[in-house]
Amino acid sequence: MNHKKTRKMIYLALLSAIAIVLHTVEAMIPVPLPVGAKLGLANIISLVVVHLYGVKEMFIVNIFRVFVSSLLTGIFMQNPFFISCGGVFLSSLALAIIYKFIQLPMVSTSIVSAIFHNIGQVAVVSFIFSFAGIMIYVIPLLITSIPTGILTGLVAIEILKRVKKEQIQ
Repeated sequence: MNHKKTRKMIYLALLSAIAIVLHTVEAMIPVPLPVGAKLGLANIISLVVVHLYGVKEMFIVNIFRVFVSSLLTGIFMQNPFFISCGGVFLSSLALAIIYKFIQLPMVSTSIVSAIFHNIGQVAVVSFIFSFAGIMIYVIPLLITSIPTGILTGLVAIEILKRVKKEQIQ
């Protein structure tokens, strides 16, 4: 393995570790948002990774984050794990499409990603409990997606300002 590939793997591992810590710590912080809504701090890392490395690497970091975080918090293969998978998959897919085809500004991208994360989670809950009526809960979650998406987008912008792409690739 050459030096560039090793460096890339190390940085992706570090970014994955940061995402895991953010995800785990955020689960412990009470936030005055509707039930189930979170700030989405780990999604900051998704935005950073997709801009520094690309879509494939973003999917790898997100999948790794969900699996390791669920193992650390004791929810692996339980309902919260599947709910998290649904949100991460749909938001990652939206982020990939935006990054490859649409090229929105970072904050707008973050808001759309947050919206799809919430839709994915509620869709999985609806499937698990066989109750489509839960989909009405998407409305308050979509409303919270705007400020949380703005926050994560602004933080990702600040991180990318401080990171020189040439140094980490």
